[in-house]
Amino acid sequence: MSGAAYAIGDLARQTGTKVETIRWYERDGIMPAPVRTAGGHRVYTQAHLDRLAFIRHARELGFPLEDVRELLRLADKPERPCAEADAIARVHLEAVRSRIARLQALEAELVRMVAACGHGRVAECRVIEVLADQSHAHCLHDGHGGTGL
Repeated sequence: MSGAAYAIGDLARQTGTKVETIRWYERDGIMPAPVRTAGGHRVYTQAHLDRLAFIRHARELGFPLEDVRELLRLADKPERPCAEADAIARVHLEAVRSRIARLQALEAELVRMVAACGHGRVAECRVIEVLADQSHAHCLHDGHGGTGL
């Protein structure tokens, strides 16, 4: 094997990935298995480091693992048009925008709820009253029920 060689700890430190996560990625097949020394230690190459950095960056951007797999498959065929990668990114962007909108609605509800709190007794507490109202009649936005956030 020529070029740089990395132990799993080195790979973990350089990419900010936990050792167990790297092992999981190998078992899952998203990372190719490295060669092993006679003593059974994994030896990683620059290609492993680059692939793991790609995975880590994609995950930091919130791409689901299935999308990361597909993006890696596309990256492994650089001669192909990037329309598929673009489509994956566009779908993810829409999901992020939707989540931001839901979070902004939740923020507005919480701001309104906290602002209405009179700091009196719990019996008159607006926060408790709003949270206990199963009809959501006190809420400005009906979309925050069951958002999965």
